[in-house]
Amino acid sequence: MSERADVAFQYRLALGKKDERVDGPADAAVVVTVPLVDAAAPGFDATVAYMQGVLKSTGPTGALLAALRDGRVDADLKRLASPA
Repeated sequence: MSERADVAFQYRLALGKKDERVDGPADAAVVVTVPLVDAAAPGFDATVAYMQGVLKSTGPTGALLAALRDGRVDADLKRLASPA
């Protein structure tokens, strides 16, 4: 099992001050926050956003890096940012 397979993720897309779109368990070990405008932009890449400081996270960095590497974070954020 990979390091991130045991770790729960919660995603928060910031719409404005104190206004977020949240997906994932409240007790998630890793919480990922990114502005919705960035996640919905054409060409969004979660790994680049993390390196630029646009994507913020709390929790174990190793689990986040593993999920960035396998594309999980990118896919989940793009799904959440797309119009329903």
